Amino acid sequence: MSTIVGTPVSRVDGPAKVTGTARYAAEFDLPNLAYGAIVSSTVAAGRIAEIDAAEAEQAPGVITVLHHGNAPRLPYRARDPRPPVDPATGRELRVFQDDGIVFSGQPVAVVVADTPERATHAADLVRVRYEAAEARNQFDVERGRQPNKPNAERGQADDAIAAAAASVDARYVQAREHHNAIEPHATIAAWEGENLTLYDKTQWVMNARAAIAHVFGIDEAKIHVVSPYVGGAFGSALRVWPHVTVAALAARAAGRPVRVELSRRELYTSTGFRPHTEQRVALGADRDGRLTGIVHEAWGQTSTYEDYTEPTLEPPQNTYACANVRTGYELVEMNTNTPCPMRAPGVITGLLALESAMDELAVTLGMDPLALRLRNMAEFDQKKDLPWSSNELRACYETAAARFGWAKRRSDPGSMRQGRLRVGWGMATAIYHAQRSPASASATIYANGTAVIRSAASDMGPGTYTSMTQIAAESLDLPIEQVRFELGDTDFPNAPVHGGSITMASVGNGVAAACRALKNRLADLGRKTEPGPDGDGATLTYAEILRRNNMESLDATEQASPGKEAETHASSAFGAVFAEVLVDPDLGTIRVPRMVGAYDVGRVINPKIAHSQCIGGLVGGLGMALLEEAEWDPRFGRVMNANLAEYLVPVSADIRELDVTFVPSDDRTFNPLGAKGLAEVAICGVAPAIANAVYHATGKRIREFPITPERILA
Repeated sequence: MSTIVGTPVSRVDGPAKVTGTARYAAEFDLPNLAYGAIVSSTVAAGRIAEIDAAEAEQAPGVITVLHHGNAPRLPYRARDPRPPVDPATGRELRVFQDDGIVFSGQPVAVVVADTPERATHAADLVRVRYEAAEARNQFDVERGRQPNKPNAERGQADDAIAAAAASVDARYVQAREHHNAIEPHATIAAWEGENLTLYDKTQWVMNARAAIAHVFGIDEAKIHVVSPYVGGAFGSALRVWPHVTVAALAARAAGRPVRVELSRRELYTSTGFRPHTEQRVALGADRDGRLTGIVHEAWGQTSTYEDYTEPTLEPPQNTYACANVRTGYELVEMNTNTPCPMRAPGVITGLLALESAMDELAVTLGMDPLALRLRNMAEFDQKKDLPWSSNELRACYETAAARFGWAKRRSDPGSMRQGRLRVGWGMATAIYHAQRSPASASATIYANGTAVIRSAASDMGPGTYTSMTQIAAESLDLPIEQVRFELGDTDFPNAPVHGGSITMASVGNGVAAACRALKNRLADLGRKTEPGPDGDGATLTYAEILRRNNMESLDATEQASPGKEAETHASSAFGAVFAEVLVDPDLGTIRVPRMVGAYDVGRVINPKIAHSQCIGGLVGGLGMALLEEAEWDPRFGRVMNANLAEYLVPVSADIRELDVTFVPSDDRTFNPLGAKGLAEVAICGVAPAIANAVYHATGKRIREFPITPERILA
């Protein structure tokens, strides 16, 4: 029996990336390629009074300049329903369609030239005069001090907290964060008559095709989207941003292919971000530490033209057992571009506050933080009132605690030292809902014995190429070297969005289904084929079956879809994160010498790349806890540290020992493969675990993130 699934296979796309043969969106070399440079608004609100592009149009190499004064009017057909990656309400930014300005950095023109340098130079020559209006550039903190409207409620949470033996009531602030993937967003647009090809950085080629068809009012069949490699995205490439439309407009106007690649600074205004969010959490418990009431309210940043909301309030509704829960969510409109999902969107934000508050409750009760969580484990989904399809959270707690050495923790803050440094130990729960969507794949076997599997999926780094190759090889009983998986093309069978940790549960089952169908077709053909030397047709290889039937190939296409399990069970990935910090009491600096994470993610298809995913999640969570913060200047409505020199992300010097383990789990109730997804859960709980460790080290509770030396010393 094959054991390819579950084996730590190295990335099959690794050689292509190392040797530079992997081709990303901006790297396709089309004949007669031109280059677009975007001109961005310098005011946050108002209108364009005048655009003077005369000097830019006369600059060397310039082909055309487009803006609202000369760009064609586009239909922007309604999409019903809207794709899940877009805000549910509001109207997307319609580039070059009118003179309105709704945020600083909004695209107001594009210059197309024969080299990127000439395009950038000419863009600086475009003169724009604005009539500025009063902008909403300040997060309305005062509004955040008022109770918000409930969006979910069970029991009488406020009364339960008021009557509780122990309670906490605290506010937490989480800064705006940006994705900062290594590969900038880029699109190459090429028209052939009425047909458009887009080489685009996207996590969902099917949505890119549908979105641009909607913008231009053309048939989806006339649009071909290609995205074989994505150099990191973390949610920033889920929806279709204005620069894709700009590239298509520019290519049509120039009469030749055009590449638009965003600069690092433009990534802070032309694509979304994790929104600034402020939260209030109130918890009540009896003297034994059982939760009696939870109130969790959130105020999240959004733009003035779209209402972007996040599932920030999922964690209080289903992480712990509690009969009385009230949650409320309010949007704060600002003159900024629209936020978007960023790894574990919303859930990571809600856990940041909830898990910090749980630690505060443990202190109030004089109770061990791990014991408090074990006492309040939710044995079923509290919101849906359904049993879990599987839940190994208790094993996660016990495994991570043992590997960390939690039993040696002294409870008093500041009681653990390493020389002059304060040592702190903290922990938190990780949880992220598990979902799956319909997904299709094709499987083709060739007369040379090799197989090619195709699906319009994506791989932004988690190892889709590798894990799908493993599933296909095992399903077909072929060596992994004889199987090739192809993705990122709208000509391939339909696949859902590459986000929300749904790819393995969705596309993985589609690949397995296609391979099973192909294997069945081969078996049927084998039974009709002239027997081999031993007289048994069943002993023929796939290649021999095809050759004896004078066939070059045989294929099958199948779709795998969710069944009734979502009606009978709730599904989530779970984890427990433990962190150690060293705090310098004089300088306020914080170091994280080690973190331990144990996870229940269902069946692990490839332990090597799964381990890599969790390592990345721990590092990303460290950034959220201690480093990442978009410095917003309300005078200009701009992120002022829009670069990798001043927007701090974790680097190698920040990372020490990271210990990741997976507890045994195999969730066949959730889906036939048994996998639950792990990208999102890997970053959940990390920031509050570090924050709780900082409190344990210093006795000072920091409720504004990131936790900086200035906040430690204040």
